[in-house]
This record gives sequence, C-alpha cells and structure tokens, in this order.
Amino acid sequence: MLLAAGVAGLVSGIPSTLHALRRGIPLSASTAAAGTLLGKASIMRGLVAHAAISLTWAAVLARVLPSRHRIATGALAGAAIAALDLGVIARRYPAIHALPQAPQFADHVLFGGTVGAVLEARLRR
Repeated sequence: MLLAAGVAGLVSGIPSTLHALRRGIPLSASTAAAGTLLGKASIMRGLVAHAAISLTWAAVLARVLPSRHRIATGALAGAAIAALDLGVIARRYPAIHALPQAPQFADHVLFGGTVGAVLEARLRR
C-alpha cells in the first residue's frame, strides 16, 4: 500500500503539471494551495498534505478495490474522490477551489487508476 501511495502520489500530478506548463502557471501553485489544508499556502505544507492525503486514499482503495478490474475501478474511485475533494472540500479552501478543475479531476482519476495498477502488479508477483 505504501508503494501504491508513493507511485500514485508522484504520477498523478502529470495532468495538472502539463496543464500548468502549457498555461504558464507556476508549477508550485497547486502544491502551495494544498498547504492551505494545513493552515496556509506553502510548498512544504502542501507536500505534507499531499503525502498524507495520498497515503489515506491509497489505504482506502487497497481495502475496497475488487480483485478484478483494479485499474478501472481504481480510476472510477479516483473520479469519486475528485467529486468529494474538488466538489465539496475545496469549496472551503479558496486557493484549492481556484485551481483549474479539469486537470485536478484528471489527477484524481490517474491517482486511483495508478493505485489499482500498483496493487494489481504487487498481487501478481
């Protein structure tokens, strides 16, 4: 589960990173915004918040993903997590709510699918 959280936590930022690069948005913007979950916008707080959230959701997914179709159901779970994170929780955090939503949604879907893929690969060994 730790490996799945680590890999997914790193890989899942690809959509929003590509979007930021295309739009000239500072790459640290979303990380700093995540820092508001721990009090104020900062890169260090954002990294801590992101790690904690990744570990938590990976642990949940490790318990609930079915033994078949882990990648697809992980991606669907990522979409559900996005609905909660971006549709409900982000409303309380203006810096997060201000981020472009489509790339953030894609990050969540990729996170869930990646957790499913890592868990699948580990179980096949």
